[in-house]
Amino acid sequence: MKYPKFIKQGSTIGICAPSSGIGKFEKKFQRSIDNLHAYGYQTKETASVRNESEPSNSSTIRAKEVEGLLLDKDVDMIMAATGGDFLFDILPHLNPSIIQENIKWIMGASDPTGLVYPITTKYDIATLYGENAGDYYATPTPDYLQGNLAILKGDLVVQTNYPRRMEQPPFFCDDIIYDKENIWKSTSNTIDVEGRCIGGCIDVLKDLIGTPYDGTLDFIERYRNDGIIWYFDNFAMNSETLYRTLLQMKYMGWFETTKAIVIGRTCFESNSTGLSYEDAIKHALQDIPVIYDADVGHTVPRITMINGAILHLQYKNGKAALQFKLK
Repeated sequence: MKYPKFIKQGSTIGICAPSSGIGKFEKKFQRSIDNLHAYGYQTKETASVRNESEPSNSSTIRAKEVEGLLLDKDVDMIMAATGGDFLFDILPHLNPSIIQENIKWIMGASDPTGLVYPITTKYDIATLYGENAGDYYATPTPDYLQGNLAILKGDLVVQTNYPRRMEQPPFFCDDIIYDKENIWKSTSNTIDVEGRCIGGCIDVLKDLIGTPYDGTLDFIERYRNDGIIWYFDNFAMNSETLYRTLLQMKYMGWFETTKAIVIGRTCFESNSTGLSYEDAIKHALQDIPVIYDADVGHTVPRITMINGAILHLQYKNGKAALQFKLK
């Protein structure tokens, strides 16, 4: 596994819009940029970032903007500006050689799964899942963002589950307010495993299955001796679709060497048959240890995941700890 260089005070973060532009959320986005500057970083935006359109530009232009940041020697890491629904169409336009020869941390959340997941599974380059550049708007800095900022600098802090969470999705609000008790659940009373970490937004991952951009089976085989710890961020799949998708992954062999799976809280819950998310997970995954309703994904607080790194995952009596190792 190849690990990019971490950033430091004065580093430049390149920001692109591989899916949607930040559009009507420009004021909130500018607060995020101002905070990144206050943290000691410089930023450099591609031309499409502040467009209102979804997607932010044509697929070829968005791909060129990603490549431009990779080739730019003044840019130290790359963040997606925001999520969306259209990143998938840039994949045929990305030059694998540019990605492999210009290794930098790339971080995104939600739709940017379609970029970071193939980079790790196909090219053995570690990537980050947790925040987009537009997610740093809160002042004072929430605890989960403090953990994210530490990891960006190479301080691989132990991340633990938080006692309280925010009921509303953060993109509906201007402030982060924890207003609900936060309980991680599990199919096992105790979990203590190490494995190679991989995952992302499961709404996006399901569309990658079986395409030329799905490097999963080769990735699993390369790291067979480590085993895999999966994490899934469910944005809006109903419980029935989640059940079928987990079975599809299982039938494809994705879980052959799996040691555990972490599933985040579903952002928008729904069902058509009365199937609960808990039953969908238990019936699909059966004897695989699973943690669910975790601090991973579209709700807050949320943990930053390092695709490709070794993850030491511990869980006991509702308490969890995640420690990454760069091996």
